[in-house]
Amino acid sequence: MEFGFSLPIGGPLATANALTSLARRGEELGFGFLSTGDHLIVPRRVASRYPYNASGEFGSASSFLDQPTLLSFVAAATSRIRLVTGVLVLPYRNPVHAAKVLSTIDVLSGGRLTVGCGVGWMQEEFDALNTPPFEQRGAVTDEYIRVFRELWTSDAPEFHGDYCDFSGVVFEPGPVQRPHPPIWIGGESRRALKRAAALGDGWFPIGTNPAHPLETLSQLRRGVDRLRRHAEEAGRDPAALDVAYAVGWPVGGGPDSSGRLLAGPASKVESDLADLEALGVNHLSVGLTGGTVQESVERMEAFAEGVFPLTARGPGPA
Repeated sequence: MEFGFSLPIGGPLATANALTSLARRGEELGFGFLSTGDHLIVPRRVASRYPYNASGEFGSASSFLDQPTLLSFVAAATSRIRLVTGVLVLPYRNPVHAAKVLSTIDVLSGGRLTVGCGVGWMQEEFDALNTPPFEQRGAVTDEYIRVFRELWTSDAPEFHGDYCDFSGVVFEPGPVQRPHPPIWIGGESRRALKRAAALGDGWFPIGTNPAHPLETLSQLRRGVDRLRRHAEEAGRDPAALDVAYAVGWPVGGGPDSSGRLLAGPASKVESDLADLEALGVNHLSVGLTGGTVQESVERMEAFAEGVFPLTARGPGPA
């Protein structure tokens, strides 16, 4: 199993020195990937419901770095760790421009990019960015993924869709990875599962969505089973789809009665990791950011020391 951690795009640790320190230490410890979120501009008043906690409150953060730029910066500070857009909100950006930015990161990082894609949830941010209508974000995302694939794999790319249209262009250099960087689809809804099954190389859900909870093994198993059924319906091989899982709560610790995956003592964490690997989860993302760089590094070191040895293969790509 490959372990990953998230880097902040906002807050006191979203600085050059902090991001460099965290990325380099994670690489030294053997984490296989790092990821970061995506916000470009946040209106002062947000009525949209945040999907990943019970309250629906997004919080007060309003200062954010640009995600692809951050990953490009971190790529230059590291040499092995993979870089995951976790996730890139596709409707926020022109798809041709986004495809160029992503392929540039892949080229300059030596083929270390994984493209996590999502539809987004904050209508006010869509409105501020003058994107296609918020209500059409699912269809926009589907089309933009197809645009990426066309630009990244065709010698003479051409696309004629509802939201993007081009022909007679040269798109070079393409990504280093062939046929293209892995595309992980974020989201937990039935529509997200169908998108992952039809258009993605993997599924990248977060466990804390109250509307679509994936906190327990049985809940996650139902989600993976649905993913595989949708893949068969789409004429794709279910075994070819990867699964990455983002945990939004502390891993390990004392006794726990919640039934959450990876919560509780080491014996339960070890059992849960084995169950996740048997289910086909090859990538596990954990939140280890603390209030300071030192606190964050201590959490990363404790995780590496306490959790990496509990898997048969240890850290690194599955």
